[in-house]
Amino acid sequence: MFTSPQPTGSTPSPAASWAVGDHTVRRIDEVALSAPTGAWLLPGATADLVGRTPWLSPEFADAQGVLRLASHSLAVEVDGMRVLVDTGIGNGKPRANPAWHNLNSDYEARLRAAGFAPESVDLVILTHLHADHVGWNTRAEGGSWVPTFPNARHLVSRAEWDYWAGVDMEEARRQMFRDSVHPVREAGLFDVVDVADEGTAVAPGIRLLPTPGHTPGQVAVELSSRDERALVTGDSIHHPVQMAHPELCSCVDIAPELAARTRNRVLGALAGTSTLLLGSHFPPPTAGHVRRDDGGYQLVPAPLSATPLGG
Repeated sequence: MFTSPQPTGSTPSPAASWAVGDHTVRRIDEVALSAPTGAWLLPGATADLVGRTPWLSPEFADAQGVLRLASHSLAVEVDGMRVLVDTGIGNGKPRANPAWHNLNSDYEARLRAAGFAPESVDLVILTHLHADHVGWNTRAEGGSWVPTFPNARHLVSRAEWDYWAGVDMEEARRQMFRDSVHPVREAGLFDVVDVADEGTAVAPGIRLLPTPGHTPGQVAVELSSRDERALVTGDSIHHPVQMAHPELCSCVDIAPELAARTRNRVLGALAGTSTLLLGSHFPPPTAGHVRRDDGGYQLVPAPLSATPLGG
């Protein structure tokens, strides 16, 4: 049974953070996803297959082979600009997935504790337009959905926007657009960006890279400073088991074969480099470096920043 966690009312713990050159990337936790999520999302990741990948345990899978997944945003300050990558599920929203329906988390308090008060955010990058990546775009106020980040530009790739604008969406997805996308667009805060094959810069040290397959216009987000780099995966990699087995696809991938090719391309480009990989749904430790391993890849967890900020 899926359950929605409730906020505890306690002061949030310090945000996990990693240094990338002069930048500090913070993980803004929303919720640990419930145990059935992994089996639903990645049906090919059976307990037997997970058990044959010992480095996944205990952080990324439990002793029974149940995958651990999380919903969070990644936040970074670049040249005085506060940037947020993806905005999670959101609170109080009607959703078809019972785990996400009417969620009530302390995400906003965590943002503030990390120094990213909603009104201070300058840029929101949406890797793609799925319900668990756009939810905190808006919050309830006076019976309406209003922008949570009223001073921020909200970026999405043109290929992503054009796809959803032209497809016949089911009611649950139309609802998500009504409560989490259209209010931002109607407020004049929504920008559509052409993303080139080689990537497109959207701010100093921030580049969008095309990673199609999960959705047609999904992007990964590259952060760079002083010759150091990090890559936020979006849903090109939902879980580290897909690093060990890049052929594993999500049940909600729109183009599974393309998603697998994209994943192999991304992992192959990062393997053996110093680039930090930050998983958009990876549970703690969330970030690490990619190494080749037995025909696939492995995530070698990276240490947290010595002095986590926020909290």
